[in-house]
Amino acid sequence: MAGPYSDAVYTTDEYGRPFIIVREQGKKTRSHGVEAIKSHILAARTVANIVRTSLGPRGLDKILISPDGEITVTNDGATILGQMEVEHQIAKLLVQLSKSQDDEIGDGTTGVVVLAGALLEQSEALLDRGIHPIRIADGFERACKIAVAELDRISDRVEFSKENTENLLKAAMTSLGSKIVSKAHRQFAQIAVDAVLSVADLARRDVDFELIKVDGKVGGSLEDTTLVQGVVIDKDMSHPQMPRTIKDARIAILTCPFEPPRPKTKHKLDIGSAEEYKKLQVYEKEKFADMVKRVKDTGANLVICQWGFDDEANHLLMQNELPAVRWVGGPEIELIAVATNGRIVPRFEDLSAEKLGKAGIVREVSFGTTRDKMLVVEECANTRAVTIFVRGSNKMIIDEAKRALHDAICVVRNLVVDNRVVYGGGAAEISCSVAVAKAADDIPSIEQYAMRAFASALDAIPLALAENSGLAPIETLADVKSRQVTENNSKLGIDCNARGQNDMKEQFVYDPLISKRQQYLLATQLVRAVLKIDDVITAGEDNE
Repeated sequence: MAGPYSDAVYTTDEYGRPFIIVREQGKKTRSHGVEAIKSHILAARTVANIVRTSLGPRGLDKILISPDGEITVTNDGATILGQMEVEHQIAKLLVQLSKSQDDEIGDGTTGVVVLAGALLEQSEALLDRGIHPIRIADGFERACKIAVAELDRISDRVEFSKENTENLLKAAMTSLGSKIVSKAHRQFAQIAVDAVLSVADLARRDVDFELIKVDGKVGGSLEDTTLVQGVVIDKDMSHPQMPRTIKDARIAILTCPFEPPRPKTKHKLDIGSAEEYKKLQVYEKEKFADMVKRVKDTGANLVICQWGFDDEANHLLMQNELPAVRWVGGPEIELIAVATNGRIVPRFEDLSAEKLGKAGIVREVSFGTTRDKMLVVEECANTRAVTIFVRGSNKMIIDEAKRALHDAICVVRNLVVDNRVVYGGGAAEISCSVAVAKAADDIPSIEQYAMRAFASALDAIPLALAENSGLAPIETLADVKSRQVTENNSKLGIDCNARGQNDMKEQFVYDPLISKRQQYLLATQLVRAVLKIDDVITAGEDNE
């Protein structure tokens, strides 16, 4: 944007990370209030335009390079914006917008930023016509209420049960259509649905995400990804001669190390003779034997320890036929405790039979030519804990597959919470755009201009979908919109996958209603906030 105030440049730093520079020219004065808002709009629009090309099933990916040279390839809006180095304060608000959508809903992070960018673009045109920013914001709020009411009107309920999951599967496949896993998206959608239904409480409409762990290992292909009804930990048995499979496992879950007790304060031990050294050796051996005996007495046949133990302790465990796993991380320890209904024991004195975790089978699996080993705990006492084990040719693909699974799991979770859906492919946006434009005709005040601008901004989503799919954007949108009005069919959208029809219900392109509603509300709130800021004052600097 050329002007007396500022202009913006989209560039990259020495690591290849994209960021935005908004250069200020001259001193700010109070007469530049509208110009200041325009510069803020420019910065925010520049960010929105970066992710616009990633929208939809044919959206393109971005390569993000971290300061230490690590590469991330993704089209997830929240990840792209989260890793970008954004200098401008207003542009940072858009980054936080996508993060809040990700935290609250989990999906729709690109769409919410594109919509906010389109609203700000429309705001600039209204500012040029001399309309006050607050009147624009009020008009947007009014239009948003109409759009949300229209979403409720056009929504459909999708019925599902633990036996009939087809509708959930279609919603998860819609979410995965634009991801790197799209070649195996039915398999991934099935995994996401099965994982959510394994941990969901359908009576309370609640899903505990803590019980779903997503793990990955380089090697194999995406099709080798599996859902394990239990816990997978990236560890193996502490001794190579310990059994690889333990049936009817009774697990002692310890957060205390297998070693002689030491004083809490700094201590020093002087050994002046061979006899004293032998006494110490005997003492340590007795302590180790006592620890192993305490574990065996409870009936445990497997030890999972958060800390390590030395070769002597390992040898004693082997001799006493007590398999053990060491250096298991805190989150894994907690997950194993939840899955096996066991108690985490901080001291050997507290160990008892009631605190043991129970699992049908614990087995060590190895794969690949390098014989990587992992421990799988299955048939747990608490059958609700599950692990999704992702395979892929490299770390980059595994990371993106994990992000895709997160989005799909969130979509299924949203439908468990509220099973109403609207139709994707821009169908919901076009329907809301028509409703808002129609309502604007009955508004006598100046806010009607802002409401029409809101309707035009909603069209930005189907326009971007058509553009990213290689279609003629304006002609495609005009055709679909006219058909929606003449046929009174709110299910018509952009045919992104070139299937020869525009009915999104027939194509099974679903979006959860709560996700779409949240996008509209969050984008409108952000735009209102930006329109109310007419100056940026850095604390401690002279701003006269």
